[in-house]
Amino acid sequence: MTIELLGILLIMGATMLLAVPLGRYLATIYRGDTSWSDFLAPLERLLFRLAGIDPTREMRWQQHLLALLTINLLWFFWAMLVLTTQGSLPLNPDHNPSMPADQAFNTAISFLVNCNLQHYSGESGVTYFSQVFCLMFLQFVTAGTGMAACVVVFNALREGTTEKLGNFYNYFVKSITRVLLPLSLALALVLVFQGTPMTWEGKMSLVTVQGDTTAVSRGPAAALIGIKQLGTNGGGFFGVNSAHPLENPTYLTNALENMGILLIPMAMALALGYYLRRPRLGWMVFGVMTAGYLLLQLPTLYLEMHGNPALTAMGVDQSQGALEGKEMRLGAPASALWAISTTVTSNGSVNAMHDSLMPLSGMNTLLGMMTNSFYGGVGVGFLNFFVFIIVAVFISGLLVGRTPELLGKKVEAREMKIAVIIALLHPLLILAGTALTAYLYARSPADYAGWLANPGYHGFSEMLYEFTSSAANNGSGFEGLGDNTPWWNISTGVVLLLARYLPIIGPVAIAGLLAAKKYTPESAGTLRLDTATFGLMVFFVIWIIAALAFFPALALGPLAEHVSIGY
Repeated sequence: MTIELLGILLIMGATMLLAVPLGRYLATIYRGDTSWSDFLAPLERLLFRLAGIDPTREMRWQQHLLALLTINLLWFFWAMLVLTTQGSLPLNPDHNPSMPADQAFNTAISFLVNCNLQHYSGESGVTYFSQVFCLMFLQFVTAGTGMAACVVVFNALREGTTEKLGNFYNYFVKSITRVLLPLSLALALVLVFQGTPMTWEGKMSLVTVQGDTTAVSRGPAAALIGIKQLGTNGGGFFGVNSAHPLENPTYLTNALENMGILLIPMAMALALGYYLRRPRLGWMVFGVMTAGYLLLQLPTLYLEMHGNPALTAMGVDQSQGALEGKEMRLGAPASALWAISTTVTSNGSVNAMHDSLMPLSGMNTLLGMMTNSFYGGVGVGFLNFFVFIIVAVFISGLLVGRTPELLGKKVEAREMKIAVIIALLHPLLILAGTALTAYLYARSPADYAGWLANPGYHGFSEMLYEFTSSAANNGSGFEGLGDNTPWWNISTGVVLLLARYLPIIGPVAIAGLLAAKKYTPESAGTLRLDTATFGLMVFFVIWIIAALAFFPALALGPLAEHVSIGY
């Protein structure tokens, strides 16, 4: 266990050390300063020329949102077309069928909104053409969309008064060409050398040690896995995601994939400070996010490493931790680290069965998605955090009897209304969806028996997790559900749409309104945002608004299970 803990410290330490230069680099490329990646500028100019886009044309916040929503709508139609016809398209050596309409709708929406909730198994549910030209394509462009929207907010926080907030397409393309592509390529190459397949060949027949003949799925997996982690997408090439020995072959790949989950979200928090030339502000945001992450990670490590007391009472050796649902080659500590890393971000990939986590560990994964702002997804993690900054600024202003100001711009009723609506939208979608589903199941369990493998406290947690994962654009699941049904496909699809675009539209609108206001230079009486005091205020605003709203639901699910089983 000592060696495993040292491995966890190494993974986290290396990720944080890499996040600092990456944050500086992100600020450099988005500001348009000279960087080592300028050799890619001719490729970017070619792309803009082919698309008929002028990347130097400044855009208002409304134009940014129009561009974002327009291209996302086009990608949705492309995904639906591919998924509903994939059985007739090339690159299908295993002859997988096309998806039915409701499953295609859920999958298209899920990958479009950077969630990657999968109501299918990768080996049999999609083809190589769909994996590469639809799903992997969406993993790149949706991550780039979130990063571009985040930079728009960065621009609004600069000194001065303006209605022009840069060019969305410029930030979008640079996010892909200069960040996501090179990092994903590097990770994919390591995976290939470690044994992850990268081929167009179909299933391979082999004879097991027991003498049985079986067929092993393969395909162009390494390319998709790189962007799945670095873009906080999470959609696995294989059905069991990163618990699969070909998707995550060794401890080295497990460490690098875990680092990939957290790297860009950490760097985006620091990039804020470097972009505005206020590094202390970036460190404040990073510090609050890290504090929240550790409050969820440390208890989960303890719980999973100490095993299940109920099994200990039966005489079962728990010295290696709670191993049910874990990969033996990875162990309980590495699985606990991954479980929290993937749920505090909107990644959602798994290297263990979350359904098998200890009840309080499962609650911590839920809280990571319910707060949805401790690192979060690439770009959108800061957008969620920005909403809580607005609320904290407003409350702080009221406490000291001053007009609330954010970096020299007055925060007034209009901005506050938008922030509160966005902050409350998250629990509304999760709790309303869970309540409606529980009502339908309780009213007619015979009709909906296929939904739930575990009626009772754990079954409630499974339903709560599914809607929490959808609303947080996460995509992981407790997997005790019969989730490939019209109800789950359509209901979670609606939640996915609302929970993706409204939390982007809201912060960008707030940013645009603030940017156009009169700028007042900071003075001795100005509330400073780059202090530990304000960081503490933001931290408690997040927990009060985002976490306590879910306490009754958590009490009915994981907390009740914890108490009832006698842990």
